[in-house]
Amino acid sequence: MSGKTCLKCGKPIDAPSEDPAADKYPACNACWKEWTTYAIMVMNELRLDMSLPEHRKALRKYERAFFGLEKGIGEIEKKPEQPPSH
Repeated sequence: MSGKTCLKCGKPIDAPSEDPAADKYPACNACWKEWTTYAIMVMNELRLDMSLPEHRKALRKYERAFFGLEKGIGEIEKKPEQPPSH
């Protein structure tokens, strides 16, 4: 895979993905494997039922957060400090 870098670790992706679903995001095999392990944990902890659309949507949100495409669940938005006005 020429010129692609992993969204998660930033390393170049040199081998084709082992899982066709990994083509959603540019991810190396190691990070994709880490995601699949994390996804199982999320599904178990939140008791997600993948037959329900809202549960699939929740897992996609975790997936996007894992790969850094949106803020993580419960992450506090940081605001830049404002200079004191005199």
